[in-house]
Amino acid sequence: MKQFGFICVIFLGLFYSCKKTEIKPENLIQYVNPFIGTDGPGNTYPGATVPFGMVQLSPDIGLPGWDRIAGYYYQDSIISGFSHMHLTGTGAGDLYDILVMPTNSKFSKRIIENNFKPFSSFSHKKETASPGYYSVDLLDYNIKAELTATERTGIHKYTFPKDDQTQIHIDLGYSLNWDSPTETYFNVVDNTTIEGYRKSTGWAKDQRVYFVIKVSKQFDSYQLFKNDTLTTSPITAKNTKIILEYKTNEGEQIILKTGISTANIEGARTSLEIEAPDFNFEAIKEQAEAKWEKELHKIEVSTSNETNKHIFYTMMYQSMLAPTLLSDHNSNYKGANDTIVKANGFNRYDTFSLWDTYRAAHPLYTILHPNRTSDMINSLLAHYKETGLLPVWSMQGNETNMMIGYHAVPVIVDAYFKGIKNFDIALAYEACVSSAKDTSRQIDEYIKLGYVPVDENHENWSVSKTLEYAYDDWCIAQFAKALGKTEDYNEFLKRSENWRNVYDSQSTFMRPKLKNGEFVKEFMPKEYSPYFCESNAWQYFWSVQHNIEGLTEILGGKDLLEKKLDTMFSLNPLPEDKLPIFSTGMIGQYAHGNEPSHHVAYLYNYVEKPWKTQELVREILETQYKNAPNGHCGNEDCGQMSSWYVFSALGFYPVNPAQGIYAFGSPIIDLATLNLENGKIFTIKTVNNSSINKYIQSIELNGKIIDRNYITHKEIIAGGKLIFTMGNLPNKTVKNTMASSSKMYN
Repeated sequence: MKQFGFICVIFLGLFYSCKKTEIKPENLIQYVNPFIGTDGPGNTYPGATVPFGMVQLSPDIGLPGWDRIAGYYYQDSIISGFSHMHLTGTGAGDLYDILVMPTNSKFSKRIIENNFKPFSSFSHKKETASPGYYSVDLLDYNIKAELTATERTGIHKYTFPKDDQTQIHIDLGYSLNWDSPTETYFNVVDNTTIEGYRKSTGWAKDQRVYFVIKVSKQFDSYQLFKNDTLTTSPITAKNTKIILEYKTNEGEQIILKTGISTANIEGARTSLEIEAPDFNFEAIKEQAEAKWEKELHKIEVSTSNETNKHIFYTMMYQSMLAPTLLSDHNSNYKGANDTIVKANGFNRYDTFSLWDTYRAAHPLYTILHPNRTSDMINSLLAHYKETGLLPVWSMQGNETNMMIGYHAVPVIVDAYFKGIKNFDIALAYEACVSSAKDTSRQIDEYIKLGYVPVDENHENWSVSKTLEYAYDDWCIAQFAKALGKTEDYNEFLKRSENWRNVYDSQSTFMRPKLKNGEFVKEFMPKEYSPYFCESNAWQYFWSVQHNIEGLTEILGGKDLLEKKLDTMFSLNPLPEDKLPIFSTGMIGQYAHGNEPSHHVAYLYNYVEKPWKTQELVREILETQYKNAPNGHCGNEDCGQMSSWYVFSALGFYPVNPAQGIYAFGSPIIDLATLNLENGKIFTIKTVNNSSINKYIQSIELNGKIIDRNYITHKEIIAGGKLIFTMGNLPNKTVKNTMASSSKMYN
């Protein structure tokens, strides 16, 4: 019996030892570096948020300027507080709502640069950021600040030193850059609860944030200010702030949690009750991290290059910072018609940077987040029902009318052809046509003349508008064809060829045109003029994604198109050339830092020179992204810059974003497993991958060699295996075919 018992003990020990060595899924958030883009032109923020969340709780430097559009700039050395809402990677200075700053008696200096707000110095050595979490030591106060978030709440944890004059400042009058409060409200409910709202104007002309704040420790007293004058609760004014006063012991921690809503205080209170019912900071942080792990595990990659893995997962992370949630748990939100609207059966999103994101971010969402894409389409249609038009660039229940095109159209059409469910197709078609027949933004002249003419506006952007409208019209034509609307199909297909009306055969560029039909006389293709949207004629020439064959033909054939592409990537700016702030990431005249260039490197596939695409795509992947604060070569732009990387690192990219195919490039990841929402698995393997072996030698799909330079969306979501075999020399013997740029493959 003793012998038997001894054997049992050994067996049980081995059993539990085996259980301990079970392989757990790799922790992927460890590879995310939220500081990428916080230096240089990236304009990202490092703070705490969850995928597509309403709250972006992040530090504010407190100083205005282009470099601090997202509230934070890596080169700075002070922090003026932590506000709850930020834009990611844009050129627009808005939000920064509900600023919170802990202080004490150890430091009282004020400076004019941040409008005499409290601040503290900080060091990057005492600063940490990861998905769903941010922490920093406020050195002048010896206070440690930690932040985490849920979808609609921001959670602060402050660790204080011993001090009889500890304070927590909550400042609704704080504003930065374009943002300005119009009306703010505080009501002190009890000595742990404060409620109110902040209404403001800026890029979003009518922004509303309702909040309920609860603290884990009762404050001893408070000071409430109206325009810097002490007052009593409740108070309504343009500029208000409250200072909560405490006595703290060494190492004492106070948790402050803020629930928000764009509709009303009741919605904000519900946000807290459901998402943060207690003050367990660690539990909420773990939940935030788990949400990020779930989303990041939709693509599991392995690579021998650790830096590339950090960049890849950071780009995946940044692709999910926008669009942002707008509706609360009661389904209410501030609508684009300035009323409170109810989202029935879907979550309402906003922050649609469509001129940027229609190109790659939204196509990526159709692969990785089809269920959430359904809510996004319903959100675009809600905006249409509220205003009569689809959004151009919408945020916080407002139309900003920033940028050009009616690019909600390709997002909707792409979703329709890819089988995204649960939206009203008839309403979607109506919205697309109505937006394309609007009379504002020179669409009326575009319809009448077949192009947008030059006018005297500072940002006329006439050539760019013509090309963007023509692309959107092609999308509507395909939608009409699928729905059997032949008359509309013919009308919009004809409109989609309007790009030809600004093509100048003499200069071989798209050229600005006057109302009388004549081209402007003074024209230099590399000049940045008011006729092109944040670009020049070189960069916008290629914006005919729906008819690359027609562009090739009008130029004179594939050889001439190839030569023009060669010149595009080799015609370097001269020292005396004046490059605007958005012309960054330059390779010749190609500007990776701005979106109109993003598909151009892939166009060699259409002239049977795919190895040139492979060479350029690999160069862009390796030179325009870094695992460093200045790791973005341009504005990240709400997920577009990062989505380009995710697609290209996997080996393909949507040249025509609504077509349903992806052109091959040069994969930089050794192995990637796409865990799709439909339960299927799509695997991408790169054989002989290295920085030298950038050229594709052969492509195998599901066990068969394929002789084409693209893969379809249907093939990806059906699951399967794609194998790239790479080499250090171009394979010029096999000229793989490219799909027609105008044929639908969804």
